[in-house]
Amino acid sequence: MRRTPPPFAAYEFMIAWRYLRAKRAEGGVSVMTWISLVGITLAVFALIATLAVRSGFRDEFVDTILGSNAHITVYNAIEVDANGRTSRTIGDYADMAARVADVPGVTRVAPLVKGQVMVTANAKNAGVEVYGIAYDDLLTIPRIVEPEAKEGRIEDFASGVAIGSGVARELGVQVGSKIKLISPEGVKTPFGTSPRVKAYDVVYIFTAGRYDIDRTRVYMPFEEAQAYFNRTGVADELEVMVTDPDSVDGLIIPILQAAGERALVWTWRDASGSFLRALEVEDNVMFVILSILVLIAAMNITSGLIMLVKNKGRDIGILRTMGLTEGAVLRVFFICGAFTGVIGTAMGVLLGCLFALYIDPIFATVNYMMGGGVWDPSIRGIYALPAKLEFDDVLSAVLLSLSLSFIVTIFPARRAARMNPVEALRYE
Repeated sequence: MRRTPPPFAAYEFMIAWRYLRAKRAEGGVSVMTWISLVGITLAVFALIATLAVRSGFRDEFVDTILGSNAHITVYNAIEVDANGRTSRTIGDYADMAARVADVPGVTRVAPLVKGQVMVTANAKNAGVEVYGIAYDDLLTIPRIVEPEAKEGRIEDFASGVAIGSGVARELGVQVGSKIKLISPEGVKTPFGTSPRVKAYDVVYIFTAGRYDIDRTRVYMPFEEAQAYFNRTGVADELEVMVTDPDSVDGLIIPILQAAGERALVWTWRDASGSFLRALEVEDNVMFVILSILVLIAAMNITSGLIMLVKNKGRDIGILRTMGLTEGAVLRVFFICGAFTGVIGTAMGVLLGCLFALYIDPIFATVNYMMGGGVWDPSIRGIYALPAKLEFDDVLSAVLLSLSLSFIVTIFPARRAARMNPVEALRYE
């Protein structure tokens, strides 16, 4: 009894390999095979590189937000006193901070005094936002304590101010320099309110990694900020840090209940949610567009196989008369197309991973060749183009490429399998 060979037997791979490496003079389509291979490689490379940059940009953006800003900000609703003056300051900030700190999931609560002022030094001016914060609370802000770059000692914070590197660059100052802060809300006199001007020593310069933070932020000791902004005995808001920033929505109600009747909250998602949603929409659109690019590259496999089937019509007829089944012929040509898809995908994954791992020197080279200025941090917020390889992104690119390559291979392979051997050999 004759035993039928199993599917994808060794002889099927041998025939497929013979067809793939055949020269054009022998009826092969090696040029089309190379075109298909290069197309799949470049498409998968572009997909993985884009996904890596997307993941890196989002992670870097979110990390700079969460590393230097409050996860939740608690402040009071506006209150009007007997004289008609409005205020939203927090008088019992210490008690409120203690109550909010007891909410499960909250890791830190810091009272803040905030104000926008003009800073001047070396005949240069800049607008900045001053954060009055206690030294112990400042030490819990990751991007300030452990920034990308720093000058000076944060331990000297009590004797001066800490400023962002963008502010220092704008004013041309360094650690040990003096800066003047000018606030329009100064001393009230019979002739009106005179601006408040005071000089401070720069004791610490940080680079948080976000252009807008480094360019506008100044930290001042809490008590000094209370005196400077006429906030004696009060705070403007509470800066709340939580264990899981992605779950801040579930903490809003407990924090409001703990803070009191006048309390309002503003989360980091409220501040940056629209930007993150725009990133998500852009990510989905880019994935669809690049998926179409992979499909177009995979269609080259179909063109090459159709030509291969046409050129190998006589061989198919001979193989069929020798006893090869339709299924065996189908698998031979399926292997031809799948081989191109697998090798192209593997090469694309390799190039994409190398691009993500060595993006810094690659970007530096491109920036040098373009004469600098390729990446503007004032527009994009962060200082460099980041990339982060994630297993799910690579896996999705591999599955997409292989699936499309295998699917488009089936149709010309079926055409070869259904070819009538009599018709194929009639004019031979």
